[in-house]
Amino acid sequence: MRRMRGFTVAGVQLALAEPNNVEKNERKALAWLPRCVKEAGAELIVYPESCNTGFETRLPKDKLWDLVDVIPGRTTAMVQKAAREHGVYVVWSTYERGERRGTVYNSSVLVGRNGDIVGVYRKTHPFPTERVEGGGWTTAGEKAEVFSTDLAKIALMICYDGDFPDLATTYALKGAEVIVRSSALLRTYDHWYAENFARAYENHVYLVGVNAVGSDAAGNHYFGHSQIIAPNGWRLAQARCAEEMVSAELSPDPIKRIYGGIDSPQLFDHLEDRNVGVYEVMREGRSGFEPERRIPYRKAGHK
Repeated sequence: MRRMRGFTVAGVQLALAEPNNVEKNERKALAWLPRCVKEAGAELIVYPESCNTGFETRLPKDKLWDLVDVIPGRTTAMVQKAAREHGVYVVWSTYERGERRGTVYNSSVLVGRNGDIVGVYRKTHPFPTERVEGGGWTTAGEKAEVFSTDLAKIALMICYDGDFPDLATTYALKGAEVIVRSSALLRTYDHWYAENFARAYENHVYLVGVNAVGSDAAGNHYFGHSQIIAPNGWRLAQARCAEEMVSAELSPDPIKRIYGGIDSPQLFDHLEDRNVGVYEVMREGRSGFEPERRIPYRKAGHK
């Protein structure tokens, strides 16, 4: 079986140059790419959620559809060229134009060394106010695929997706070695770290979480603190609340020890040690507690 090889990943934690100015934001974001290669030796470079517009654009979904493009298309052309010029993989997060005007996906794109699109992931768990059923702008995706590269098997998720253990475990069971979480997270640092740690540790995968800083068109302020977590839960790197690069070298043997810097051997594998006979078939549900307000939600397949 092909194994992941050691390589360096870098996250570009940055603020928008100007909300909703796609070309200006892309030029600013991609100016960081050569630095990631030169200073960190990165072969995989990751950007935050909706990095060319900002998460909340304050545009009607029809106007947002006009602003962005299909994939591959205008909103991926620059990054495809940059990836090809530098021979690196890039995870690029952008709103994606759907089949009909007004259908918009919140997507992450894995771009290959040669500039080709390796795969596209459409956010499967839009935040309640983001999803179209709640009056928002994003249509949920319906696929969770793992993409094979010469670095590792890579899976993509976007921000609120990280709240759902089942998605990360699905990826792990499909063979993912690295999960990339491009984010524009607005909750607390405690939520951010707890989720990143748990998704990495419970599934023994690398979790690369790259969060935005700065503000979007709605005046939301993002706190950064991008993180790279090892499959044994060790926090390999963490950024501040500032524009900066975060990077780490990923080892192909990450669960030989209980934690970083100690020699105690790890003797367990969470995926193998699951007692699946006690689990019930996955089904829809609700918390026994009530949130302040429930946002309407039409489940996939429901009319």
